[in-house]
Amino acid sequence: MADTIPSQAQLVVLGGGPGGYPAAFEAADHGMNVVLIDQDPQPGGVCLNRGCIPSKALLHVAKLINETRESSEWGVTFSEPEIDLDKLRNFKGSVVSQLTGGIRQLCKARGVTLVQARGEFESSTSLELTHPDGSTSSLSFEHCIIAVGSRPTMPGIFNIGDDRVMDSTGALNLPDVPGRLLVIGGGYIGLEMSCVYAALGSKVTVVEMLPHILAGADRDLVNPLKKRLDAQFAAIHTNTKVLGLKATDEGIVADLEGEGVETPQTFDRVLVSVGRLPNGKGIGLENTKAVVTDRGFVEVDSKQQTADPHLMAIGDVAGEPMLAHKATREAKVAVEVLLGEPAEFDNVAIPAVVFTDPELAWCGLTESEAKAAGREVNVVRFPWAASGRAQTLGRTEGLTKLIFDPQTERVLGVGIVGPGAGEMIAEGVIAVETAAVARDLAESIHAHPTLSETIMEAAEAAYGQATHVHRPKRK
Repeated sequence: MADTIPSQAQLVVLGGGPGGYPAAFEAADHGMNVVLIDQDPQPGGVCLNRGCIPSKALLHVAKLINETRESSEWGVTFSEPEIDLDKLRNFKGSVVSQLTGGIRQLCKARGVTLVQARGEFESSTSLELTHPDGSTSSLSFEHCIIAVGSRPTMPGIFNIGDDRVMDSTGALNLPDVPGRLLVIGGGYIGLEMSCVYAALGSKVTVVEMLPHILAGADRDLVNPLKKRLDAQFAAIHTNTKVLGLKATDEGIVADLEGEGVETPQTFDRVLVSVGRLPNGKGIGLENTKAVVTDRGFVEVDSKQQTADPHLMAIGDVAGEPMLAHKATREAKVAVEVLLGEPAEFDNVAIPAVVFTDPELAWCGLTESEAKAAGREVNVVRFPWAASGRAQTLGRTEGLTKLIFDPQTERVLGVGIVGPGAGEMIAEGVIAVETAAVARDLAESIHAHPTLSETIMEAAEAAYGQATHVHRPKRK
């Protein structure tokens, strides 16, 4: 909490996550008087404290464990790892602490007043702050950027009052390594945490009610991941529902409904990962002119402005996709608008990354979206089996996929599956955003041997033949 709690500010930013604190910093850098309100003891939001960062720290450990097992195929054999959960938790915690501490230091350096409190709107220009000790105060402002994020969904049918049933936050705390883990939901959060627990030694069963895991992702990208996860998990059940959970001394009993799926089954722990809900409700916005949807999203225009001239909204609470990097970009737009700049959120390539092993990453137009819109596109796939670098890594299951306009050869979308896909997708984002064409990618020299060469060779194939893949021409 700030030493002195202010009573007024030029700009208040409500929420200190990957949208909130960049907005506060950007505004302060331009001379605005800024107060940053966050109800967590440490700033950084869900992403830093209970999401992106701690999960990636654990996924790094999981990848290391998997590589020690796979290396026996290359002639290097390690003994089974000994898991020290206390040290592992401390490693994860130290990463989070260092980054949250950095945000505090940057607040101080930039003159941003950081206040730990829960904010609720009294009007369009005032907030009631509830502090950790229960006391309250009022804070008036000229403008407020709402960046209150989202929370894990916990359907009532699964909320049985037993701590063996976890949401993503609980799973990240690593209470133990359960012998049998049920993961309800085959989205990216559920699969990432499944990878962590499977590497640590849990027998993981994933249940997804839709026909496919990662339902919103390109099947060409998902298929290599699915094949690898089938070998690592106890089971992946799609088109399957969890009808109920029951706590017993032996474990959590799950009632499953799916063709050929045994039921009931007993698990030591259950992770419920069926999506997130925006936090637009319950913060007093009914006392303003801002519009909140039934789901809890705050409606905004392309300038991040709400229907209330004093309020803006960014990040998860401002609409899909709920991604940290989208929130950060929206933060810049919102502040530029406040400063009178002609800014708006008009990005066409918001990258999505699934940090499983292999990673999935994509941006821009997907093949399925093009088909749904009846749009003619040129689709090129470059298999990593033809990549020298992938061969040296022993990871040839990957694929690089490019979507082009057939007339102009403009890059419309990029998809990648394989180790490091999350790093590689940045080139795809730049290509889509800058309206690059296939020849731009193909004639830009990529270092050899690297996985990024697969982007170059895929682009070569868009108007000719890729060097390392020969496709007979159709007669």
